This record gives sequence, structure tokens and C-alpha cells, in this order.
Amino acid sequence: MSKSPRITLIHAAPIAMEPIKLAFAAAWPHADVVNLLEDSLSPDRARSSDITEALAARIAALTHYAWQIGSDAVLFTCSAFGRAIEQAAASVDIPVLKPNEAMFEAAIRRGGRTAMLYTFPPAREGMEAEFAEEAARLDPTATMEGVFIEGAIEAVRAGDTETHNRLVAEAAARLTGFDSIVLAHFSMARAVPAVRAATDIPVLSSPDAAIDKLKRLIGAV
Repeated sequence: MSKSPRITLIHAAPIAMEPIKLAFAAAWPHADVVNLLEDSLSPDRARSSDITEALAARIAALTHYAWQIGSDAVLFTCSAFGRAIEQAAASVDIPVLKPNEAMFEAAIRRGGRTAMLYTFPPAREGMEAEFAEEAARLDPTATMEGVFIEGAIEAVRAGDTETHNRLVAEAAARLTGFDSIVLAHFSMARAVPAVRAATDIPVLSSPDAAIDKLKRLIGAV
């Protein structure tokens, strides 16, 4: 592309912003990155047992705004809105990625059993459904099991990154019999070095996988 591609990142929580910023700086520094933060989405989703029509409408509105400002692609960084993001993506003519779709594709291509470490319980059900859909398309024998890490998200929200990373790494160290580990949330990407030091199982994170897929989708590779 002759100009720098504009990639709009839509965040539902501030804690997701730093990991994807660092990932773009390392892997795609010339991208024109726009950040949209709507930090009432995450607590509102936590109070709801499902994605309501009102929440879906808000996701759609953010997607359309990104399209209106000339984005070449959109990447959501919160993993609790998968179905709403799919609906929004169908209404615009640019790529719109769910946070984990690229990471799940990479894990499924590895095959076997995947462990998904997660810290935000409302995101689990949707992510498991997304993985199952991708597995049905790519490799029906691939499976995923969720492992909740209590206290980790509270630590990182309080600014205690060290405790967050330690808790995630300790959970990874206890895993056996898996072919890959995926870190469910963008906010967990800061723990990648600690997790890789704690286990011999391959570790995948959302930001790096998402950037790789975005590059392919818009012909920037």
C-alpha cells in the first residue's frame, strides 16, 4: 500500500492498550494506529450474563465510527464481545477482527489439546464457542480447555503487573499434556516472557497473532 494502513484498535478496558501498543511497535511500526477506548463496556459486560442487544449496538457503533474515519481494518482488544463483533463486521466492507480469532487459528493448526488461560470469567463462554467454530472449520480433532486464574486481573488493574505475571506463569507451570497454551486476553500478553520461562509448552498471545493476520488481510506483507 502506498500509504500507511490505518488500523483502528477498539478497547473496552485500559489494561489492554499497552500490550497491543508494544506489539505494533515491534511488528508493524509504520501502521497508522488509532485507539478508541470505551471503558464502560467491560464493567457493563461483567454485570450481564450475556451480550445484550444494547451492548451489541454499542459495538456496532464503534465499528462504524472506525469505518467512517477511513480505517483499513479494525481490531477489537476485549475478548468478551465475540458475537457482537461478528455482527458488526458483517455491516462494513473492511476486515474486523475479534481479539482471539488469529490466535485460535494458530493453536488449532498446531493440533491436539490447547489450554486457554483466562482472567475475566465473562469472556470464557464466548471464547470457547469461537474456538469450537474455528476447530470445526480447520481441524475438528483440536480441543481446548479453559483454566481460570483467580486474582490476576485484579492485580493488573491495580497496577501490580508483577503479581499478575507471576499468577499466570504459575498456572502455566502446572499444566501437563497440552500441545499449546493460549493467553485469552490482550491484557495477559505482558505475561508472555514469564509464562514461556515457566513451561516448555508453546505459548501463543493474541496481539502478535492478530497483527500477523491483519497484515495478510490488507496485503501489508
